[in-house]
Amino acid sequence: MHEHPTGGIAPVDSSVAHPARVYNAWLGGRDNYLADQEAAELAAAANPQIVPAVRANRAFLGRAVRELTAQAGIRQFLDIGTGIPTADNTHEVAQRLDPRARVVYVDNDPVVLAHARALLVGTPEGATDYLEADLRDVERILTAAQETLDLSQPVALMLVAILQYVPDADDPHAITRRLLDALAPGSHLVLSHPAADIGAEAVAASMRVYNERAADHAGATPRTHAEVTGFFAGTDLLDPGVVELPDWHPGPGDVPAPGLPMWCGVGRKP
Repeated sequence: MHEHPTGGIAPVDSSVAHPARVYNAWLGGRDNYLADQEAAELAAAANPQIVPAVRANRAFLGRAVRELTAQAGIRQFLDIGTGIPTADNTHEVAQRLDPRARVVYVDNDPVVLAHARALLVGTPEGATDYLEADLRDVERILTAAQETLDLSQPVALMLVAILQYVPDADDPHAITRRLLDALAPGSHLVLSHPAADIGAEAVAASMRVYNERAADHAGATPRTHAEVTGFFAGTDLLDPGVVELPDWHPGPGDVPAPGLPMWCGVGRKP
């Protein structure tokens, strides 16, 4: 996460890799720079599971949004760490099932903001809004989100492949709790996170390569199954719990892909 020292959002620096743009490169997108492409290629060379994991992560997001919209009746989504828009963004998946669904996207990359304003256009019946903010600025996010979302009603908090960019020193577990504490009972946490205990050597090698080429703010920290499970404290984990990406509610056409280095899960706030 990258806030400018004055408190504003830093301008685009194309000379260093940035998480949203590297992720876009792994997905085969064009909205990235040479530094992002190099970081993406070197990290993927160190750990070839990265690209299939990123694609499986995107598929998990879609399955989770569909499940919560169709089965849990969720109609509000707070998606933090949106990334550069690609196919099947949160509002598209939710509003296909219910055009009245309301989504607030949060990211801190000005490149993401520019694309979001152009592409993240929802249905007339629902609402789609965008907030440029850092994940750690919890109060600002919650205050701005209330312009679009009714926080007295259940919300899906989407923290998909974002918490690895919050170092332990900034206490990502406390940030997650503060966000959840502000949401109504019946809200859900949708979370995925790079694993420190699946293919650990390859994950560590790819993270080192990535962190060497990333901006100072963008260093990534993989975490263990126990650490990722800790993010769901205070929620009731939905079956099958914290699992590898392809194992969370796979569809009939989904092929098992063991060993992808990410954990994921969904929890319900009682």
